[in-house]
Amino acid sequence: MNVIFITIDSLNRHFLKAYGQPIELDVKTPNLDRFAAKAAVFDKHYVGSLPCIPARREFYTGIQEFLWRAWGPVEAYDVPVARAARQNGYVTQFITDQFHHFNNGSHGYFSDYQGFELIRGHELDAWKTAPLQNPDTPFLKQLKYGGQPETAPFNRLAYAKNVEHLKEEIDFFAPKVFTSAAEWLESNHTHEKFMLVVDSYDVHEPFHNPDEFASLYTEENIHDPDMPLWPVYGNTQLDGHAKLNERQVAFVRSQFAAKLTLVDKWFGKVLDKLDEHRLWDNTMVIVTSDHGHFLGEKGWMGKPACTTYNVLANIPLIVWHPLGTHNRKRISALSSSVDVYATMLEAMGIGIKHQVHSRSLLPLVLGQAESVRDWALYGYFGKAVNITDGEYTYHVAPNTEAPVYNYSTMYMNPVASMLPVNVPDKVEAGRYLPYTDAMVWKYEAKVPEEFKAFFKSHYETALYHVQEDAWQNDNLLDREPGQLRRMKQLLLVALADMQAPAEVYERLGMTAR
Repeated sequence: MNVIFITIDSLNRHFLKAYGQPIELDVKTPNLDRFAAKAAVFDKHYVGSLPCIPARREFYTGIQEFLWRAWGPVEAYDVPVARAARQNGYVTQFITDQFHHFNNGSHGYFSDYQGFELIRGHELDAWKTAPLQNPDTPFLKQLKYGGQPETAPFNRLAYAKNVEHLKEEIDFFAPKVFTSAAEWLESNHTHEKFMLVVDSYDVHEPFHNPDEFASLYTEENIHDPDMPLWPVYGNTQLDGHAKLNERQVAFVRSQFAAKLTLVDKWFGKVLDKLDEHRLWDNTMVIVTSDHGHFLGEKGWMGKPACTTYNVLANIPLIVWHPLGTHNRKRISALSSSVDVYATMLEAMGIGIKHQVHSRSLLPLVLGQAESVRDWALYGYFGKAVNITDGEYTYHVAPNTEAPVYNYSTMYMNPVASMLPVNVPDKVEAGRYLPYTDAMVWKYEAKVPEEFKAFFKSHYETALYHVQEDAWQNDNLLDREPGQLRRMKQLLLVALADMQAPAEVYERLGMTAR
């Protein structure tokens, strides 16, 4: 069985017709629609570790890390899916424009593939350094460039330099990624067995599109410097850097939608190759995302330090398997991002001999089981912890004064993962992780004073009945004591099953079972 795994970053399920598209825009995604019409659509699929790279460690290694570790590299004790596949005779290829794979603190995600390709230039990719040939002040304003020195980190000027050469639609990132994937299938479809991973950073911000796409869902002047393409994370309704008016929020949503339509068009080229070479008969295809993205919902923009609502957490998962009994149907069983790992390995006939948190979804796809998990945990390292049973979501805000420890075989920067690695002041070593015998470092993740304002959180402890309140507008914390007790107990069961570290309980104000 061949495997094609496609992740589309920041893909909001409520922008997709396959999930009802309950929004104000009629977003055109004909290729995702045709894939969903053919495959099995999962309705209760949830994130795990957030955001980008922590999610990918779940996809590619089967480890749910957010209770123990921040954004970081593949660990020495991990068994990446590409390594397992290659050792079992699979030709493996990785195609991405997700520059974080090659950035500070997140190495090791591509090195096990037989072949890999990085399309350069997205977001803050450290690529072009030459001065802008034609400084476009309106465009820089749309990018929310703050005038920082060129050598400053997290400098949005980098994106303007990276994309100055873009002239045609094919020059943009999604067209390049999916064209490369289609060309690889054209050249490699005759292999006895292969695994192709396509990690598209779009529809991630900046929401910068070719003009013909940018104008699809808005009447605004798409080059108006007051219309943002790269909004700042935070609350759009409060005074501050993230504040936007209704027109600006609507414009951001239109540009996200435009980028999604662009992604969809070129994603279709991969589907065309599957049709052309009749690969549907011997290939499993998985399409999902790492998380959603706030686009004004509940007043938030981006992935800010606020409650992890379903806008971020309840993500698309669409799976084709040639023997799938749920093809052209929906699956209501609960699933989690970490389950992708075991699903791919089982489809390739590869057993898992080490401990992971991943549970194969293949029994659901093949009609051999009605459920594979009773709960899904999710969250950011050191932040709130969230749990769902598919009917309710329970969110527990952290005590930010309690300590947080990072566990890894390497020194990392657990507070600012994309900045250079820190050497901790105090370090312990031991076999602290319940899922490996490897010795790891344990050190406190301390927020520097200069970062504390940035890390100010807006988490709340809350309970929602998401099957009746999909947008999580009605907090039942004080009105459904029975359900609250049940979800608290479920969280304790989940933490015990995961063998969460003691400090997690302390931060949540809970006592271990």
